Amino acid sequence: MAAMTTPNGRGQGIRLGVLVSYLRQEEKLILAQARARGIDVRPLFDRELVLDLGAASVASSGVEVDVVLDRCVVHSRAGYTLEAMERWGIPTLNASSSVAVCDDKARCSITLEAAGIPTPRTYLAYSVEAALRACEAVGYPAVLKPVTGSWGRLLAKANGPEQARAILQQKAEHGSFHHEIFYVQEYIAKPDRDIRAYVIGDRIVAASYRSADHWITNSARGATSKPCPVTPEIEELSLRACRAVGARLAGVDLIETADGLRVLEVNTGGEFKGLMTTTDVDIAARIVEEAVRLAHEGIEHRREPAVGMGVAG
Repeated sequence: MAAMTTPNGRGQGIRLGVLVSYLRQEEKLILAQARARGIDVRPLFDRELVLDLGAASVASSGVEVDVVLDRCVVHSRAGYTLEAMERWGIPTLNASSSVAVCDDKARCSITLEAAGIPTPRTYLAYSVEAALRACEAVGYPAVLKPVTGSWGRLLAKANGPEQARAILQQKAEHGSFHHEIFYVQEYIAKPDRDIRAYVIGDRIVAASYRSADHWITNSARGATSKPCPVTPEIEELSLRACRAVGARLAGVDLIETADGLRVLEVNTGGEFKGLMTTTDVDIAARIVEEAVRLAHEGIEHRREPAVGMGVAG
């Protein structure tokens, strides 16, 4: 696949930091695309970071980058790091506020619902008995999810109240307060697939069907990806969802229903390993271009004179 050229060589001179926990295939492709454009790119491994929270500016922070691209798989580390970078005036892709919403399924659902985005019917409860009432409200089978996590881990489908009680009681014994926040969602019978739409900037660059025999259709759980045409409904709903949560780089998961599409969630750290096998679009290249655009916005902003700081005559 031919590499795309950054317009007017705008990537040269940019220092791009890629926040990572480890280098997966996607991060290796992003680094390669950045280097092909003459960008000074460096992985920022979360375990090696030492963030001086007392630093008041990028000059005193010791972080020598113009923009940070978040590809970290540890949500808590990503959130703290992005917030520190923003305090120092370093643009981040995505913003820490967007990552905080999308890394919490409950907050993401609240935000999408408030924006009028169609989503599955969802309840939140804080005890086993209350969660059982939530299951009754959505009807069986009911889907139980952790409020944080990815790759389809710890999802469960309860077919009746006895099974639901057993699952909920087990979750409550996990020892973390997160597992005592019960996220209960209606089960939607789908055509053995969901849709992953990938948004970069203000457009969808590609979409794919993720198919599996299992009701969980995450690529990390073995789902296969096939090309999906970007229909007006997919485009409109995905972009609305990203605007609602403030995401500029995200994988939007949608589900087909008899009443149209619904948004399952917005993933600011969205993987694209499966998606890139279904499209000719160089997703890694597009991500680098969006990071470069954001870096130049930040540089121009820092050059702007402060209000009321005109030159004396």
